[in-house]
Amino acid sequence: MSEFIVHSVPGSPFGRAVLATLEEKRASYRLSPVAPGALRIEPHISRHPFGRVPVLEHDGFLLYETQAILRYLDRVLPAPPLTPADPKAAARMDRAMNINDWYLFQGVNNVITFHRIVGPRLMGLTPDESAIAGAMPKAHAVCNELSRLLGAQPYFAGEAVTLADLLLAPQLDFLAQTPEWGPLSAGNRNLLGWLDRMNARSGLKATTWERVADMAKAA
Repeated sequence: MSEFIVHSVPGSPFGRAVLATLEEKRASYRLSPVAPGALRIEPHISRHPFGRVPVLEHDGFLLYETQAILRYLDRVLPAPPLTPADPKAAARMDRAMNINDWYLFQGVNNVITFHRIVGPRLMGLTPDESAIAGAMPKAHAVCNELSRLLGAQPYFAGEAVTLADLLLAPQLDFLAQTPEWGPLSAGNRNLLGWLDRMNARSGLKATTWERVADMAKAA
């Protein structure tokens, strides 16, 4: 099978989810780095009309939206399977993936990790403490619900890693690098154990911000 090309900004947690999934599948891939300031200009705007990342390129087929990319990879690279065969477990996976996109990223990570990590590191910005404080009630609600859904099981859909875990792990690992993670995880110890399990996987180890930055330099 031909190589997969991932167009992404190094450090993007959505891009990392795609890279980690490719690592889990032991697939051959190449990172095509996109500079943050080049998202809404050519050639990237022709790949993604909304100027975001990642975009997957495979055999001339371009695909954007992270969930669509992950599901595509699980179909064209069926081993190891990352979608449960059981309908209820698959529904739990789908629910967790939507929580990631609609609630964990929107209003939480795109505020807290932007002001704590992305803005200072890539743009030289000073964190907006009022914006961070304003995002914390939603952050608590999201982390509490994720903890409730995880319960005592090792992964979000049950006993095995699924696309949900690979989508959530980069977001929560990003959040864990901020001082806000302490109070957010204090009452949700199962999330800490889950994140430790995920970060111990080779796919997550191979796709840290530093590792992806090295890929970008070599591209």
